Amino acid sequence: MKKKALIISILLHALLLTTVYVFQDAIFPFMRLSGLVPLLLPVAATGIALYEGRYIGGIAGLVAGILCDISFNQPAGVFTVLLTMTGLIVGTLADTVILRGFVTYYISCAAVLIISAFVQILPLLVFQADSITINILMPTAIQQTIYSLILAFPIWFFVRALGNWTDKISPSGRTY
Repeated sequence: MKKKALIISILLHALLLTTVYVFQDAIFPFMRLSGLVPLLLPVAATGIALYEGRYIGGIAGLVAGILCDISFNQPAGVFTVLLTMTGLIVGTLADTVILRGFVTYYISCAAVLIISAFVQILPLLVFQADSITINILMPTAIQQTIYSLILAFPIWFFVRALGNWTDKISPSGRTY
């Protein structure tokens, strides 16, 4: 029974990440707000790590990072490394010292989105330093972070529901 629950849990997490990827890459580019597309995969990876722990969080971060690298014109592997580390760090903190809840989720998402914005800005500052300054890029980064944080709210319901389901099927609260 535990093996079946693990497979179902993996499939549900994959479905969540795939759905978020479709929204981020195929739906929201056509619904831009002030020309901005929100970052949703870092939010989903952070939420999964918070509610599922470091192992599933690290795997979810790896998958979300690969999908982000596919979505964005960034140096290959940047989001893969960033979101894998995010999953491992947030998951470890959730397993040891922080409480799993809405406030923690939102603070974690804000931190990850700020780091993600910096990751998106850095190549522009390095490779186009003569024509682009930080003053030009910061308003866009801040607006994208706020837009993404607004959309983090509905994602939280799905991440929390999946985490609660995982807690019910495993006495230790984890399916690994």
